[in-house]
Amino acid sequence: MTLSLPTAPPGAVTDVASAAALSVSDVLRGLDVDAASGLSGEEAAKRRTRYGPNAVASHRTHLWAVLWHQLRSPLLGLLLAAAVASYLVGERGSAVIIGVIVAVSVGLGFVNEFRAEQAAEALHSQIHHRSIAVRDGRSLSVDVTELVPGDVVDLRLGDIVPADLRLLEVSGLECDESVLTGESLPTDKGTDPVPPRTPLAELSGCALMGTEVHAGSARGVVVAIGAGTEFGKIAAGLGTRQQDTQFQVGLRRFSMLLVYVAGALTTSIFVLNVLLDKPIMDALLFSLAIAVGITPQLLPAVVSTSLAAGSRRMSRRKVLVKRLVCIEDLGDVDILFTDKTGTLTEGRIDYMRAVPADVDAGDPAAALGWGLLCTETSAGDEHAVGGNPLDSALWQSPAAEHARSTQAGWVRLDVLPFDHERRMVSVLVRGPRAQLIQVTKGAPETVLERCVDVPEAVRTALAAEFTAGNRVVAVATRSVAEARRPTREDERDLRLEGLLVFHDPPKADAAEALRRLADLGITVKVVTGDNAEVAVKVCRDLGLVDGGVLTGVDVDALDDTALTAAIANTTVFARVGPEHKARIVRVRRGSGTGGVAFLGDGVNDALALHAADVGISVESAHDVAKDAADVILLEKNLDVLADGVAEGRRIFANTIKYVLMGTSSNFGNMASAAGASLFLSFLPMLPSQILLNNLLYDTGQLAIPTDNVDDEQLRRPSHWDIAFIRRFMLCFGPLSSVFDFATFAVMLWVFDSGPEQFRTGWFVESLATQALVIFAIRTRRVPFFRSRPSLPLALATLGVVAVGMLIPATPFAHTLGFRPLPAAFFAALVGMVVGYLALIEVGKHLFYRAAAVDGPRRRTGDELRHLRRRAAYFSTGMRRSQAAPR
Repeated sequence: MTLSLPTAPPGAVTDVASAAALSVSDVLRGLDVDAASGLSGEEAAKRRTRYGPNAVASHRTHLWAVLWHQLRSPLLGLLLAAAVASYLVGERGSAVIIGVIVAVSVGLGFVNEFRAEQAAEALHSQIHHRSIAVRDGRSLSVDVTELVPGDVVDLRLGDIVPADLRLLEVSGLECDESVLTGESLPTDKGTDPVPPRTPLAELSGCALMGTEVHAGSARGVVVAIGAGTEFGKIAAGLGTRQQDTQFQVGLRRFSMLLVYVAGALTTSIFVLNVLLDKPIMDALLFSLAIAVGITPQLLPAVVSTSLAAGSRRMSRRKVLVKRLVCIEDLGDVDILFTDKTGTLTEGRIDYMRAVPADVDAGDPAAALGWGLLCTETSAGDEHAVGGNPLDSALWQSPAAEHARSTQAGWVRLDVLPFDHERRMVSVLVRGPRAQLIQVTKGAPETVLERCVDVPEAVRTALAAEFTAGNRVVAVATRSVAEARRPTREDERDLRLEGLLVFHDPPKADAAEALRRLADLGITVKVVTGDNAEVAVKVCRDLGLVDGGVLTGVDVDALDDTALTAAIANTTVFARVGPEHKARIVRVRRGSGTGGVAFLGDGVNDALALHAADVGISVESAHDVAKDAADVILLEKNLDVLADGVAEGRRIFANTIKYVLMGTSSNFGNMASAAGASLFLSFLPMLPSQILLNNLLYDTGQLAIPTDNVDDEQLRRPSHWDIAFIRRFMLCFGPLSSVFDFATFAVMLWVFDSGPEQFRTGWFVESLATQALVIFAIRTRRVPFFRSRPSLPLALATLGVVAVGMLIPATPFAHTLGFRPLPAAFFAALVGMVVGYLALIEVGKHLFYRAAAVDGPRRRTGDELRHLRRRAAYFSTGMRRSQAAPR
């Protein structure tokens, strides 16, 4: 059947569906581009101006969105409504005071969250993804957001397709389109057009944005970018909201705990005060103020301040996080799976020597020559963009110059690209006398099993190289009868030409970095595609091997239960493929209480990076690895990673300090206010005074992110435990109430106070106790003597207490409902504060001795996780383009 194709005048190609139905020549004509030379730089710039960036999302900070995030609190809405009601019934002073306090609280939260968002934007702007495009006849590495319709793009194994492409040339191309179609099996690609209105999943002549090259290579022309792509249309429906991390889930659960407590107290207080014939408006305002007093309003501000400051410190230490909240998740890591190359080793691969098949009489240069011919790069030299590191090491070696002369006159005709299942690459070459030879190069185990008559001396030499910790590639050949593209079935009956030996020495500082991770309570396990003996040699040199070794074959033989047990006793996983890595991470993640991190930089690491709680890659990594990662290291160094983990734990520890205060002193003070309102003829504290107390207290705690953290808090994973927080609240809340009621007794029976003086005395005492208790709660040690707070925290806390003590003596004290206190009160205050802190120390010792803290199981994420991550790949710091890109 002959397919009748429409023709396309220049400018007629509008989307991938229409391009798929056109012939290659018509598509190129429609886009006004030549396949060999691509666009000129000048033309690309014009089209960039016309079509905008190749982006589906923006990570730009939006001021109004941050402000709305602060204003959408239900409690805030109720307070504002109550303030309006107070104003309408004549309580204008209270209404103004409440309004001012709410405005200041919102302002503090807004400023800190906006700064944190700006820090996140700055980090995102440092992460770049690149693609290989042909411009002015040369292959160039360009940012994916700079691609325009008409750009000619090269695709290789593991690439994320950077736009909707009409394929021009393919070589065994298979694309994983599951992110778009849900189809789990890779899709074969070609260049033939398809009938009009063919379904998306059957556009075989096109490569779609956001999909991944599973095998082979290709060249295509961009027909649609940004929101005009099929991926862009789906990503636009997701919105910009990211999925919650483990830290955010814990934060939300904690907030819900306080909502339940505040709701129960607020409702009870309101009902009881009405039953006691107190004014309904006063009862309502008092009940709402109690709810606000319990709720840590500035917790988001404290978290944002911690994250923004932490991200700046981590950036200086060469650690970038795609989302600020991932910093805390990094602190929850207790096991790290990492590759070997560039992490434990220098990552600087040097070619050492060739071992010919005839070990005694063979020519090493001939084996090297065959290795130089068997390469995927079109340029065939070290200057080719996107070349393989081993091939680059071959071409850059001094021996390469002589070896090239042995292969003069040989021409490469076609290639079967490398993939991680075969672990080899094959090329078809034609010699000076028109002879056709297939050259195969790859992992020695897989190449040798396809060879005939392998000399025993070669196997002995191979074992010796592995024992020495060297990397080895085998090269073999076979004669072929016809000039056609090699297939997997052709990789048989090979004749071994020799072994190519490379060296990648251990890093000088890797051993110290491993010790540092061990001190942080992190177990390191090596997951590599390299030979087991090579990996063990490197690990042994660094003092890491204290467990067994499993290969990919061993992993396949174990079910998940057996693999769980084996992981605990295994340090090195060798000769493993992408699926093995992902399964190892997934199984360990499902069985542990701490977080699982995976560090990788290659195409074959992407599945494992997705499966981990925290995916970590490096700036020099393959784009598909950077896309899958949550954290980017500017240096592939375990010491840098240790800095990141310590920073994550430090931030989490300081956040928890604020949380524990909110569940002890805050809860106790508000419970005391609720109890006192039942037996007093007046409200123990006015609503505006409660809000002012809460604002002063929270403002002082904004310095918590600067606090020092005890070493033992850094040596264990950090995670939310709502049961622990609840026990802490029930234990320490009543201790706070004991001294509140002591203050009530002093004010009523010692000073014979009226309503104003009573409220003033309790305002000062409650602010002093709940502010100063941070010095006890911030550490499990004896405060000041064995654990010192940071200077900013000490000054902020003491400053807030001083302000609270001075307010009753100011000219506006009467407006706030305060009156001066007698000097004797302050002597009693000192005694109560000292007694309270001493009681907290005793309670702390008993509580931590009895507490059994068990971490929650990890969640597995949701079905949109990978799609959202992939959408972030195509984002800019600009506003989303309003143009209708092709």
